[in-house]
Amino acid sequence: MKRTLEVLFLDELADVYDAEIRLTRALPKMVRTATHIELREAFQDHLDETENHVERLKEVFGAFGKEPKGRKCEAIVGLTREADQIAAHNKGWPTINAALICAAQKVEHYEIASYGCLVEWARQLDNDEAADLLQQTLDEEKAADKTLTKLARHRCNESAQDGASEEEDVPRARSVGKARAVRPTRSARAY
Repeated sequence: MKRTLEVLFLDELADVYDAEIRLTRALPKMVRTATHIELREAFQDHLDETENHVERLKEVFGAFGKEPKGRKCEAIVGLTREADQIAAHNKGWPTINAALICAAQKVEHYEIASYGCLVEWARQLDNDEAADLLQQTLDEEKAADKTLTKLARHRCNESAQDGASEEEDVPRARSVGKARAVRPTRSARAY
């Protein structure tokens, strides 16, 4: 088969399709592992978006008259393995949320690079439908990265540096019969 831009495009499309499917399995673990409620919500929101990305990629394949197919995305396999390791090394420590953000941003940056190329190639191939669908996903990936940066800067990195636990942000079942001491949050301690 002759290597053309369309062949390259479809090959990379298959790669990112596999990546998104793998991420729909990896993100629920990150939701469960995060101890900061806003980070959990951000991961859950991105899981919902990622499920939509899979569906959108099916439309992109269709815009090229192809059936959706994946090709094992070695990068995401490695990045999710690394995310599992970083989570395991930081579980139970105040650094867990900063570590999860680091792992998630590595994935986001990979996806941003991949979708950026795909958008440009779809435009070069004069397939505006595919380019528009891919641009929509690229914009969502960039927004997810910005959300993670904001959470890191304004909450999770500071907690990791201070050694303060953010576990109080995770809703817990109330104990019956005994009153528990409530540890003030960082903002409450400032006053």
